[in-house]
Amino acid sequence: MSNEFRPAWWLNNRHLQTIYPALLRRVEAPIDLRRERLETPDGDFVDLDWLYDRQPTLTILLHGLAGSSRSGYIVGVQRRLHQLGIGSVALNFRGCGGEMNRLARCYHSGDTEDVDFLYHTLRRRLPDTALAAVGFSLGGNVLLKWLGERRDSIELFGAVAVSVPLMLNLCADRLDRGLSRIYRDYLLRELKQYIVAKRRHLYRLGRIEQAGLLDDLGDLAPIRSFWEYDDRVVARLHGFSDAHDYYRRSSSRQFLGRIEVPTLILQAEDDPFMTPAALPAAAELASGVTLQICGGGGHVGFVGGRLPWRPAFWLEQRIGDFLLAHLPESRRETGG
Repeated sequence: MSNEFRPAWWLNNRHLQTIYPALLRRVEAPIDLRRERLETPDGDFVDLDWLYDRQPTLTILLHGLAGSSRSGYIVGVQRRLHQLGIGSVALNFRGCGGEMNRLARCYHSGDTEDVDFLYHTLRRRLPDTALAAVGFSLGGNVLLKWLGERRDSIELFGAVAVSVPLMLNLCADRLDRGLSRIYRDYLLRELKQYIVAKRRHLYRLGRIEQAGLLDDLGDLAPIRSFWEYDDRVVARLHGFSDAHDYYRRSSSRQFLGRIEVPTLILQAEDDPFMTPAALPAAAELASGVTLQICGGGGHVGFVGGRLPWRPAFWLEQRIGDFLLAHLPESRRETGG
């Protein structure tokens, strides 16, 4: 499949490209997927899903907002990498692995702490394994920010970030307009329901102080925008002064010039979660960063295929091709 993406003619607009893979794709997780609970230094945990047979290469996968390792795009990429002889470990951000975490905090677009902890855990366990990383949407923002923050202190042979909200403030604005409000309302409903359930969970655990932090957030039902949610919830739980401060410090675009890992960023011009104004100029990119902007593709969509209901998931092919092209020479003879 070509590196140039052509949308399927039967999914020929931004919303069909976004909705079809999110709601209509059915992909079974591999039967040999292995779950591990990784305890974090602050007394919490994250869940990992491994598809790894001691291959000499391993890819960290990061999902998007309200997603998990069971999201179709994660499972699809895991399957594709496995076919190419590349192992993978999917990180479920806190509270996303099927069981709520132990602290009031969970995750956000600029939280690189758990990714860094996982990376150093893997480096300690598998010192001779070549590592890569792939992130989608929120996970892509986390990945790019982490790559820029750590610069030459991390060793990856490649990284891919897909449909990244590079400027969080512009993306929050975009989701308040037009049909994009459908996605906004869906995500906010999921997030608000999660906070309510999380508060009950913490009380059941007897973690009264942590549950009280969620009580202090007040009634979230009237919230109607990400600006409001991030100001009330994310900023308070994660130490930002307000939503403006959160967006300013967490947006990944400002880190693109500092990245030293060979990195591919895949964006669609018609992504309903953002506007072209969020995209960086070439001068903002480090020499090893490639920005590929496709005319179509929606948000984490990029579904091709000539025959109706016979989709071709271009992202999986493109990600696999990029990582294969950047494998260290010592790994090429083994096919991964």
